Amino acid sequence: MTHLHSMTASEVIKRLKKAGFVFDRYAKGSHEIWYNPETKRRVTIPNHPGTDIPKGTLNAIIKEAGYSIEDFLEL
Repeated sequence: MTHLHSMTASEVIKRLKKAGFVFDRYAKGSHEIWYNPETKRRVTIPNHPGTDIPKGTLNAIIKEAGYSIEDFLEL
């Protein structure tokens, strides 16, 4: 099993874009919702500039997107 390191929101968004996700809309506060038209999945990203996304939240984002940790890190 691959070790999951912390990432910033911009790093996560870059990987989601490679996976086919597009920006959908803003949610409450500084959260963004990204949508994949092929898989019909939505993912909420807490976009707090300059801070890392906590590992538990990052793990939940990866699962919402429909990827394993290994597949997500390869994007």
